[in-house]
Amino acid sequence: MRKRIVAGNWKMNCDLSETDYLLSRLLEQDLDPKVEVIVTPPFVNLYTAFNLLKTSSIEVAAQNMHFESNGAYTGEVSAQMLKSVGVQTVILGHSERRAYFGEDNALLAKKVSAALGNEMTTIFCFGEELEDRKAGNHFNLVKQQLQEGLFHISEKDWSHIVLAYEPVWAIGTGETATPDQAQEMHQFIRETIAEAYSTDIAEGVSILYGGSVKPNNAAEIFGKPDVDGGLIGGASLDAGNFAQIVNAFQ
Repeated sequence: MRKRIVAGNWKMNCDLSETDYLLSRLLEQDLDPKVEVIVTPPFVNLYTAFNLLKTSSIEVAAQNMHFESNGAYTGEVSAQMLKSVGVQTVILGHSERRAYFGEDNALLAKKVSAALGNEMTTIFCFGEELEDRKAGNHFNLVKQQLQEGLFHISEKDWSHIVLAYEPVWAIGTGETATPDQAQEMHQFIRETIAEAYSTDIAEGVSILYGGSVKPNNAAEIFGKPDVDGGLIGGASLDAGNFAQIVNAFQ
């Protein structure tokens, strides 16, 4: 059975005191033990988060990392640095990294290789812009993002991969893909992986939906057969809302 996962992407939110408060509130919540729960604070608060959560089942992940292990890359953070503060999972390819920081598929392929080489789990993000969907090119674009950013990995590497489909037009806009649209794309993603690797790998990888998931729509989205959880943005900054999403699986 595939893992059910709910990951909270805090983005550039929460200073040290806010991180302490949010995580303390989250620890008070009654979370479904069958769901893997992940939080991703900003870099400066990762170690604090790790220490606060190390006796809980909640995992701490990073929002990004560099592909090199060290060097003259001002402002960057390596996989080894993340692991040294207890982080074993990293988000790569988020639409905001692609759009605002120019991260393309070739660069992301290098980052994925670096994460896997350091035995880290990657939450690999991808998805289409509104114009791609309107033009009917969303399936081709998603397939290209997977092929160029991820399909260089070996079959055994898939045990360290979580996928996160994020229709960019539904991030931070209040718009949400319908549950049927989410299911349609998640099914297509599995079919694409099966063609490139095998049905077993396609059926074994968890695929999260990321696009304005909230307590009032999470159950319907998570109820679709190929949706295994969510990559949650704004709603993850409220412990009560995040807990409701975690507990939305039927």
